[in-house]
Amino acid sequence: MATKVPRGMTMKETVDEGKKFLKGKSAATKSSAKSRSARAGLQFPVGRVHRYLREGRYCERIGAGAPVYMAAVLEYLAAEILELAGNASRDNKKTRIIPRHIQLAVRNDEELNKLLNNVTIASGGVLPNIHAVLLPKKTKTKMGEEQAE
Repeated sequence: MATKVPRGMTMKETVDEGKKFLKGKSAATKSSAKSRSARAGLQFPVGRVHRYLREGRYCERIGAGAPVYMAAVLEYLAAEILELAGNASRDNKKTRIIPRHIQLAVRNDEELNKLLNNVTIASGGVLPNIHAVLLPKKTKTKMGEEQAE
């Protein structure tokens, strides 16, 4: 039985292509393994989130896009909190973020405070707040300046 050689290729080139096909991709055409996190452009681990979703038994089946979406949401929340906590640490003239800075960041942001309103941050303290009734009363003098008693 005669085999047809594709136009522009010799018999040897055709045989070499067949061998490459049987072996798998050659080193030149083979791309290195890429994680799902890298494909999605994320820092958070998509594979680990997928494993946690499966082991958590939240449902029988987990779609391929669910762990990617969830990892992206988690990464966004972490970045948002870290950015605000970094600003709080800079305001306090510190270079290291401590739980107090995270507490200040979360409680001063309306949306994060709503999301984490039932969360207690260990060693976070409370927001500085003095009720208006407890502040010293201000009186007016003859010149119209306000003075504390």
